[in-house]
Amino acid sequence: MASTLPCRTARLVANALLVALVTLLPRTAAAEYPEQPIRLVVPFPAGGGADTLARTIMPKVGQILGQAIVIDNRPGAGGNVGSELVARAVPDGYTLLYGTNGTLAINPTLYGNLRFDPVKDLAPVSPMTLIAAMLVVNPDVPAHSVAELIRYAKAHPGKVNFGSAGNGTTSHLAGELFKTMADVDIVHIPYRGGAQAATDLVGGQVQMMIEVMPNAYPLAKGGKVRGLAVTTARRFPTAPEYPTIDESGLPGFEVSAWDGILAPAGTPPAIIDRLNAAIHKALDDPEVRNALLARGAQPVPASPDEFARRIAAGARKWSKVVRESGAKVD
Repeated sequence: MASTLPCRTARLVANALLVALVTLLPRTAAAEYPEQPIRLVVPFPAGGGADTLARTIMPKVGQILGQAIVIDNRPGAGGNVGSELVARAVPDGYTLLYGTNGTLAINPTLYGNLRFDPVKDLAPVSPMTLIAAMLVVNPDVPAHSVAELIRYAKAHPGKVNFGSAGNGTTSHLAGELFKTMADVDIVHIPYRGGAQAATDLVGGQVQMMIEVMPNAYPLAKGGKVRGLAVTTARRFPTAPEYPTIDESGLPGFEVSAWDGILAPAGTPPAIIDRLNAAIHKALDDPEVRNALLARGAQPVPASPDEFARRIAAGARKWSKVVRESGAKVD
């Protein structure tokens, strides 16, 4: 019996060392992170509002981290294709997701066959911006205010089309909310991204759109579309010439989009914290902040826990909008 004690002791010591080694591996990897370029999956087409914001912020984040951040556009199914890709990725910090209220808070209700769980399969890193949207119309539409647009739509039921960046996106549900609250018969035309929808709005294939300001505001300033109002509760600070929809014909209307960065669930907390700190620092950079504000996006970085709470609150709000509007995926 006594002769077995040294063997048992040796095994116990070996097991303890193995556990300690495994425990230290994530910390060691996090301390050296990042050692190679990082892929950021943007689940929307290049050129749209989401893509524009990602390309405004993330180069600075990469500069702070000391590695390039490569944008990988993976559009499809309202952002679900790219989001699922990240949810299934190795949780090592080298594949990240640009998430939005659409992909994280709207799609779980809108899509009955979602193949990933935004809460269980993704780890929040940090929110980035709160994004205003703008109601814009083709210049040929004889409406110069929200009230005039509502009167025009009521006089032409089923004849006014509104474009969106795709089923389940903010522009889709904002249009459905406008349709319900204004009691007008307008027809939804989904596109594969906001850039394509905006192109057809300019060309007159669709008559109106409620699109995020990074995409809509430059078109309105350039005279390619007519801006009628912003969707936020108060006028946007860098576009005070535009009234809110609430104050200009549709009381109680308020819509804001948001975005942020997420990683696959299981990513080491130390890597999450390092990414969070880099995003905060990037959003504090005056050049980045000014570029965002000029596009209608307000920097709102926060902790991973706060981002998780925002996602949960957004899911409660948007699931109600989806149900009440009767919005469906075609």
